[in-house]
Amino acid sequence: MKFQVTRDVLADAVAWTARTLPGRPAVPALSGILLDALDGGLTLSAFDYDVSARASIEADVAEPGTTLIPGRVLAEITKSLPDQPVQIATSGSEVVLTCGGAEFGLLTMPVEDFPTLPAMPQKAGAVGGGVFAAAVGQVAVAASRDASLPVLTGVRVDIEGDVVSLAATDRYRIAAREFLWNSARPEQRAAVIVPAKVMVEVGRTLRAGEVSIGLGEGIAGFECADRVTTVRLLDDQFKDYRSRLTDDWSIRASVTVAPFVEAVKRVALVAEHNSAIRLSFTQGQVLIQAGGGEIGRGAEAVAAELDGEDIQIAFQPHYLLDGLAGVETESARVHLASSTRPVLITDDADDPAFRYLVMSLRLG
Repeated sequence: MKFQVTRDVLADAVAWTARTLPGRPAVPALSGILLDALDGGLTLSAFDYDVSARASIEADVAEPGTTLIPGRVLAEITKSLPDQPVQIATSGSEVVLTCGGAEFGLLTMPVEDFPTLPAMPQKAGAVGGGVFAAAVGQVAVAASRDASLPVLTGVRVDIEGDVVSLAATDRYRIAAREFLWNSARPEQRAAVIVPAKVMVEVGRTLRAGEVSIGLGEGIAGFECADRVTTVRLLDDQFKDYRSRLTDDWSIRASVTVAPFVEAVKRVALVAEHNSAIRLSFTQGQVLIQAGGGEIGRGAEAVAAELDGEDIQIAFQPHYLLDGLAGVETESARVHLASSTRPVLITDDADDPAFRYLVMSLRLG
């Protein structure tokens, strides 16, 4: 194997592929990146049996071939190379990488030990990378980090024709977002759970261009600009969340997001660990309060429109801020029923695309 490639193109592709490398590989081969040089191009692959990554880039291939080399070391080397063309060639048990005056010899691993990557499943549809990334960012914050409940560490993806719904919950809040996409099969219906960590990484790294999503038996795939990620799906035991987001609300408030968020952040500075921040909604304003313990106290009033009775309610500050961060309109609507029931935060629209249900805390 022998080829030449642009330094920046190689470094970017290696860094993207290496993000899939496991921290503790089950077998040594899983710590490697597979380089497959064919006429006109180079494919880089990584796999940990759950998530795979495959990137294709242009390269001047003199001698086709395949080799497996340590992935993290390759990533560190390529990002530190001078801005000159990179030549890579096999020489016995080594892969020799040269760039300008720098030369590295990396020991290869047995190619036959590297598992076969799953193919990209059948395309279900496509959506703009920016829309996909924004939607994932809005809901993934509500996914659980508790590995003992795997289903709650995922994002539920519901497909109904040209509408895609994403949802996540950690039992204390539910975040949901809908968006339109270009469906490959207008009549299709599907519901799967994808690990939230993978969804976030895909959204972060595939923002440019159009993201194609494929669904297969126990697997999902994401493709954009010659980069493909596949992931094993989680068991579908997700709770019925839709009815919780369409309840009747006797009290509604509207707040301008930016000043409300800044006020909550300021007042929360005196909220002790795991203590609540209190919101008192009255006609024309919402009073934000926290503290009163050993640190001190804080309060700030922000303009608000209220439709219904005055109400006081309490939340964990970061749960409240996570929900407000997902609102894309200038104002947010806050739907309330009582001080002991969950609260729904939405975009400022009659049929909002983003909904965030968060549990309230008992007022002390």
